[in-house]
Amino acid sequence: MTGFLVATLVGHQGLAAAIVIAMIAAALAGAITGIGVGVFKVHPLIMTLGMSLVVLGLANVWQLIMVQTGAGVPSELRWIGSGTFAGLIPSSLLVWLPLTAFLLFMLRRTGYGRLLYAIGDNPVAARLSGARSWQVLVVLYVISALLAGIAGFLFAGLTNVANVNLVDSFVLPSVAAAVIGGTSIMGGRGGFSGTIVGALILTVLSSLLAVLGFPEAIRQVLFGSIIVAVAAAYTRVTAES
Repeated sequence: MTGFLVATLVGHQGLAAAIVIAMIAAALAGAITGIGVGVFKVHPLIMTLGMSLVVLGLANVWQLIMVQTGAGVPSELRWIGSGTFAGLIPSSLLVWLPLTAFLLFMLRRTGYGRLLYAIGDNPVAARLSGARSWQVLVVLYVISALLAGIAGFLFAGLTNVANVNLVDSFVLPSVAAAVIGGTSIMGGRGGFSGTIVGALILTVLSSLLAVLGFPEAIRQVLFGSIIVAVAAAYTRVTAES
């Protein structure tokens, strides 16, 4: 959504204003999702999927209004998304490295990070300890939405296409990367460093399947199977402990 908004707004508003508007839209979507989960106790998966459909619908409406399909990806985003230094080092590392450092520090060295793990592990105990879980969750979903927005900029720059359905095929692999990296979908376990490892494993595996000639459908089946198997293992280990 953010990549598409920038592509449709940059010609009229300029790059800086287009990025700010897109990030505000992403933050708003994240805040609504966080309120649904934290305040109204909607299941996170249901709330996230429902909000994704709302965002997709609004993006399609915006596309009809603008009569534009994303051909105007700014050159700056193309450089940061697909450019390289010395033909080897991706320019996107200029964004990824600071964000990685920020996330690792936030999760490991701040009180907010400890609250996240506490609420994920045992929300009742965290609430009884004085944690305002709904506030923590709202902030979490806003941060997540902003990070997704930044990823949208990078992917639009990488592909030189901004379309509302551009990253649909990456929803399942993104979950699989987190699960493979040791993050429990039940909450309370995992970390960003493990997700990085999971993403690297999936990238190598996907490249290997592509070289062997397997179609995208086979890769989707494999990623789904990995999620189910690892989630089942986590459930069993949690029950036994």
